[in-house]
Amino acid sequence: MFDILSALYPWTKALHVISVISWMAGLFYLPRLFVYHVEKAGNDAALSEIYCEMERKLLRLIMNPAMIATWVFGLMLVFTPGIVDWSSGWPWVKAAAVLVMTWFHHWLGKRRKDFLAGSNTVSGRGYRLMNEVPTVLMIVIVIMVIVRPF
Repeated sequence: MFDILSALYPWTKALHVISVISWMAGLFYLPRLFVYHVEKAGNDAALSEIYCEMERKLLRLIMNPAMIATWVFGLMLVFTPGIVDWSSGWPWVKAAAVLVMTWFHHWLGKRRKDFLAGSNTVSGRGYRLMNEVPTVLMIVIVIMVIVRPF
């Protein structure tokens, strides 16, 4: 099993990076759609329906598959011999940041359901602030993987 993972390492790494880029694009864009939904749709039911459809497609067709692929290829990398030294601190910080990013993904999914139910309580400003969460997490994750500071 581990021999196969070692042989597949370059492909696994490439597919992991592709998946992460796709997931991050959605994590950056969905909160921005929520900002527009709150600020532009207002009481316009037809426009709100358009935003709901855009949000649904982004989450279901791009973000969910990308998150799953990121996790699958990431775990394959973790189990590839010689790739992760768990006695260092960096993989633990990266793992924590990935867990927070996964929580954020699910938080966005819950907010989408709030829009569908007409019960959104988050302001455009609130979504703008939350839009910074994936940026901060991305910075932490990239530094942990590339620099490995500890």
